[in-house]
Amino acid sequence: MSETVSSPAGQPIQSATARLGQSFGTFGYRSFVLMSLTLVYTFNFIDRILISVVSVPIINEFQLSQFQFGLLSGIGFALFYTLLGIPIANLSERMSRKLIIGICVILWSLATVLCGFTTGFVTLLLARMLVGVGEAGCTPPANSMISDYYAPAARPTALGIYAMGVTAGGVLAQVFGGVILDIFTWREAFIFVGAPGVLLGLIFLLTVKEPPRGYSDPPGTEKVERASFRDAIKEIVSKRTFWVMTAGATLAAFAGYALVGLQPQHVVFTHGYTPAQTALMFMAPVGLAGTLGAFLGGFLTEKASRRSETAATWVPGIAFLVCAPLYASAFLVGGSTLMLVLLMVASVLQYFYLGAQYNIAQAVVSLRVRATSVAILLFIVNLIGYGAGPPALGIVADLMSASWIGANDLAGQITASCSLTDASLSEELVAACRDARAYGVKWACVVATGLFAFAGLFFLAAGRTFIRDLYANRRAMAAV
Repeated sequence: MSETVSSPAGQPIQSATARLGQSFGTFGYRSFVLMSLTLVYTFNFIDRILISVVSVPIINEFQLSQFQFGLLSGIGFALFYTLLGIPIANLSERMSRKLIIGICVILWSLATVLCGFTTGFVTLLLARMLVGVGEAGCTPPANSMISDYYAPAARPTALGIYAMGVTAGGVLAQVFGGVILDIFTWREAFIFVGAPGVLLGLIFLLTVKEPPRGYSDPPGTEKVERASFRDAIKEIVSKRTFWVMTAGATLAAFAGYALVGLQPQHVVFTHGYTPAQTALMFMAPVGLAGTLGAFLGGFLTEKASRRSETAATWVPGIAFLVCAPLYASAFLVGGSTLMLVLLMVASVLQYFYLGAQYNIAQAVVSLRVRATSVAILLFIVNLIGYGAGPPALGIVADLMSASWIGANDLAGQITASCSLTDASLSEELVAACRDARAYGVKWACVVATGLFAFAGLFFLAAGRTFIRDLYANRRAMAAV
């Protein structure tokens, strides 16, 4: 409902609120909806990251190689999560978004609970795939709902609050997983963390209203002609900046998602902490540092952009180049305290690129293909970075562990997939197994951190064509 006032001539004039669009519902209710969506997104990441928190107990019980665990934490989740993202986003344009979100929350929560009842690698892989299916239905409809609940001027803040679910979920996964592991097993961790999500999904379905589509857009908002997928691809293909930046973002995700699973193992195998201590004393602080980095990267890029139009490329580029040696040093030092400090500083710098990748992807293309540009970016980053990173670096860890075993004349007595809880191994062989695992994981982490330097070079290279593509896009829009 648009508010109107009368002109001196008696003609109705839309108020400023109407001209700028208005939010749906009362302030209190839409705040409740936003908090509900943020909580859903937080649970999304808790359930996604939990497997890395409990990685060591799972590896020991199922006697997994690092490659197998990489499949569980990488492509096992990312395959369906990536492939179903675009179809579900399209479905959200036609069906009730709250229904899609509610059902998907219940589905991925039940799948998380099922992880606790698995009997081996294959069943756990299938359960993880089901988690990916459910989680694919979270962000696309949630973003759409927020855009209809909040007027354009209020959307950046609302979407920023929603995005906090990423880092909040990662930190809470470490905290909850660590506390549960102190008392129970990894199986109970999946059950206790997943079960509340079923209740959350039911409450969401019963309490959240589906907003009218386009309600918060200003009256008379021009509907931008939607480009065909073929035209969108043709335009994006012509933007060299997009592809160079995407290569950098994919390398960063490739290394980053691998480290999510490898870092806790490095602390356990090399420094002797329990998985619970590792989650609470190391991974939670590193996660908080990453949260600071995501904010600081956006803040510094915004400040630098006032003086340099290419700031979105060189701020994260330089951050990657600096974080690479810091990360590598963290895995090579002997003391756990210095390691934690280095990991936290490197984590701050690592996440400078999060906002920049979306900024660049949308800045160099026309308005009508921005959504497709971001969708393609996420498809590539998730499928290659999230899906292939953990298993690929897992292979590196297995090869390095096998090399250590061969160098110490232990071939035939233990393997790269040896378990620290294998009752058939003597104390000496268990200690050797730990050392072999520690050696493999350490050097896989070092290799992963080296990829950040290459990611930084790609972001810097994107700056060479960013202005050209940016102004070509502006000229094209001005000509319309």
